Amino acid sequence: MVATPPKPSAEETSSITCYGKARSTVAGAPLSSDELRKMHAFWRAANYLAIGMIYLRENPLLREPLKPEHIKHRLLGHWGSSPGISFIYTHLNRVIKKFDQDMLYIVGPGHGAPGFLGPCYLEGSYSQYFSDCSEDEEGMKRFFKQFSFPGGIGSHCTPETPGSIHEGGELGYSISHAYGAAFDNPNLIVVALAGDGEAETGPLATSWHSNKFINPIRDGAVLPILHLNGYKINNPTILARISHEELEDLFQGYGYTPYFVEGSDPESMHQAMAATLDHCISEIHQIQQEARSSGIPKRPRWPMIVMRTPKGWTGPQEVDGHKVEGFWRAHQVPMGAMHSNPEHVRMLEAWMRSYKPEELFDENGRLFPEIKEVVPTGSKRLGSTPYANGGVLRRGLKLPDFRKYGIEVKKPGTIEFENTKPLGVFLRDVIKSNMSSFRVFGPDETTSNKLNAVYEGSKKFWIAGYLPEDADGGELSPDGRVMEILSEHTLEGWLEGYLLTGRHGFFSTYEAFVHVIDSMVNQHAKWLEISKHVSWRKEISSLNILITSTVWRQDHNGFTHQDPGFLDLIVNKSADVVRVYLPPDVNSLLSVADHCLRSQDYINVIVCDKQMHLQYHDMEAAVRNCTKGIDIWEWASTDAGTEPDVVLACAGDITTLEALAASVLLRENFPDLKIRFVNVIDLFKLQPDTEHPHGLSDRDFDSLFTLDKPVIFNFHGYPWLIHRLAYRRHNHNNMHVRGYKEKGNINTPLELAIQNQIDRFSIAIDVIDRVPKLKVAGAHVKEMLKDEQISCRNYAYEHGTDKPEIVNWKWPY
Repeated sequence: MVATPPKPSAEETSSITCYGKARSTVAGAPLSSDELRKMHAFWRAANYLAIGMIYLRENPLLREPLKPEHIKHRLLGHWGSSPGISFIYTHLNRVIKKFDQDMLYIVGPGHGAPGFLGPCYLEGSYSQYFSDCSEDEEGMKRFFKQFSFPGGIGSHCTPETPGSIHEGGELGYSISHAYGAAFDNPNLIVVALAGDGEAETGPLATSWHSNKFINPIRDGAVLPILHLNGYKINNPTILARISHEELEDLFQGYGYTPYFVEGSDPESMHQAMAATLDHCISEIHQIQQEARSSGIPKRPRWPMIVMRTPKGWTGPQEVDGHKVEGFWRAHQVPMGAMHSNPEHVRMLEAWMRSYKPEELFDENGRLFPEIKEVVPTGSKRLGSTPYANGGVLRRGLKLPDFRKYGIEVKKPGTIEFENTKPLGVFLRDVIKSNMSSFRVFGPDETTSNKLNAVYEGSKKFWIAGYLPEDADGGELSPDGRVMEILSEHTLEGWLEGYLLTGRHGFFSTYEAFVHVIDSMVNQHAKWLEISKHVSWRKEISSLNILITSTVWRQDHNGFTHQDPGFLDLIVNKSADVVRVYLPPDVNSLLSVADHCLRSQDYINVIVCDKQMHLQYHDMEAAVRNCTKGIDIWEWASTDAGTEPDVVLACAGDITTLEALAASVLLRENFPDLKIRFVNVIDLFKLQPDTEHPHGLSDRDFDSLFTLDKPVIFNFHGYPWLIHRLAYRRHNHNNMHVRGYKEKGNINTPLELAIQNQIDRFSIAIDVIDRVPKLKVAGAHVKEMLKDEQISCRNYAYEHGTDKPEIVNWKWPY
């Protein structure tokens, strides 16, 4: 027998539905009859445009009866959340004008772009950026046709959307993006609309805690609006089905003061939303004024709004006998089969005419001027705000000379240093010189990643509760610019919002857990790629990610912390926007970091371990090698002026060490062997220059790697990535790549290297196997190397560490 859910009581039903007159926490009717009429007309016009975008390619103003040939063949777009999005847009126009407020509107509900694009067109911003979509009948037709149409724009807020910094292609990031935009923007209020489907995602659930990272003195504010329209694609949403009391308790528990606006009757909903927004904006201003006049930063209870309206509000009540408005069937396209079902065409026309377009648009197709009076002017318009085109506001960083932070290297491979530690000192001074435009982000790992010198420039931000013992260390401050929360999603969202509004940042995290933000970085890469083809989008600062605590030095963390696969994801992205660097030592890391902080419109991924490592470059050599991106290390090579017998190549710190040690074993046992040692810092040098702007020409690649000699490549990550990059090269068949093979646990560094065959012995054995003159002559040496490999593993199992001669190995020449 199948159980059926209990029938809800009338009281339970009323608390989770939204039909009828408005119910709101804030009472009042601040709109005059004239304001109400004009605002409602603007909203009607926005809803009319939203339907037109989804359905029409001709006859935009219904100047003739609607026919199937006026309708698109493929109906793509989402109606369900669009009326709520445009309703908020309409009301934000009013408070911008009333309070002379700088404002940014971030739309989280996925494909609800029609609800944003419609008002953006009505206010004139869209036509300024896209002159062919002019404010007339012909322009409106183009505006309709381009939506979700080949050669046009997508159905969510894409980079082509004026006023947007947030792409709704993936849910969960609207709140964190909004807070990132508000940091260091004291005059800005970011209104972040989170859909109730979006609110079920993990990233969004954590991002509600971002209110604990706003300093009301130096930062702007975020006004979150949770839009409850009840349904996802075809399921109820969790937050729309819990009681009013539980929902209120939830957001009070997050530290907000929630205000509710619920209903479907337009007149009373307009009044309720106007009263609520007036109250919330005034409350934000009061919080800021108190903090700024007293100079005392405290964590207030910021306001937020819960707006409950029907899904597909003002749309068809019923289609083909099925409920639509207020149900999941309104989510995307309320009715299809427009070219085979005349009744649907009739219904669509009646629906569109219900907004009375003749009262909204003049004979030329332009919004009547008195309706347009509700719109702010110039850059105050939501579609024209400079905050949504951060490159307009961006100013370059004041950077100290990175060379001053390097270490002295008199002889390659003879001293050790923690690679990331001097970078922390460099970043400390970057912070000091850019106290309103640069922040460092990391998930509770800044000290672990050896970047703790940054605290000398600025503390960790903390404005929540303090305990006396927190003074021990003194790293917490409400003025801190080091942002730490144990949520990579939230950090990445903050950083993206910060960059997209014209500022700069640096993110560090453990290599194994950078995967948490795989999809976020993927979405940001797509944003950057599209933005490069949008002429009015100005360049923003690059997204700089330092990956450390890497796969090869997980002595106690073990297998769970061994995953270098983020590089595989990055390499999938467009060559126009991604860069990957593997500096093997301190000075090259500093050179790479300086380059990345100066760059624009890229995702720069830097891989460098935090532990003690041998140092190879003096500063001059580091700059030269980083500039070239790939280089022959003459001091480690024995083929000068001749053709090599073998090429030893490497990328990464431990893999470079093991390759160098292998070369020494070979030199000691085969003095006549000609070895060429090649180090790769810029991974994309391996791709042809026809595929990536950093790629080597075939001629240069052939010069380095020869046309027919064996190449043993010791790589930091998964070995197949090198093959993917170099598969078109002439000598690819002779390229043998060693890398991580998912072998590991609680290992010593050398034992882990042996398990994955990136160790010195495995490399030397591979050379013996692949160099023709050594295949037979090298048999005794090969057996000796195998014996030594076994001895090293046995030593590790007995003593818990590697042999002293391994731990203390230095370059001997």
